[in-house]
Amino acid sequence: MSGGFALDRNGRFVLRLEPVERMLMISLCEQIIELVAPDEADPDADPLAAAVGIDAAAMTPEDPVLLRLFPEAYTEDPAASSDFRRFTERDLRQTKLNHAETVLDCLERSGEKLLIPVALGPSWLGFMNDVRLALGERIGIDDDFHEEVADLPEDDPRLAMVGVYDWFTYLQDSLVQIMLP
Repeated sequence: MSGGFALDRNGRFVLRLEPVERMLMISLCEQIIELVAPDEADPDADPLAAAVGIDAAAMTPEDPVLLRLFPEAYTEDPAASSDFRRFTERDLRQTKLNHAETVLDCLERSGEKLLIPVALGPSWLGFMNDVRLALGERIGIDDDFHEEVADLPEDDPRLAMVGVYDWFTYLQDSLVQIMLP
């Protein structure tokens, strides 16, 4: 298993991944990209609204993972929440897409040892956070879940996802620790 992120003497982040870890991370990048990619802009949309990222068609997602990644801003005010979504979701999707594409590019250009410029640290953190949110929603992680894990049968498919979730938590923490002043 990966030893987490470290700093090299040139101030870059270093991450060593086993081939299976690298392939898993590439697969997760591709899945996040597919999940968050914004829909094509309506060619008949108001050009000014399109230029500033307003998406008149933005709707509350039905997929619980997308709802976790793009939550309601105002749970007590559906109209305000809808307005907020129209004004922000396209940019949020693009940011999440950029993070996943940045990580994917790093992974595809590297072997087992990744040398990552410090400037890309926020993209890695954003991507790892999105993966953890998505996995957490699919697995059903809540405050009591870790107590439930001990009782899961060995053939429960969530056990593998819990392992990936825990690995991403570890990786994210290792990167946060070296980014702190």
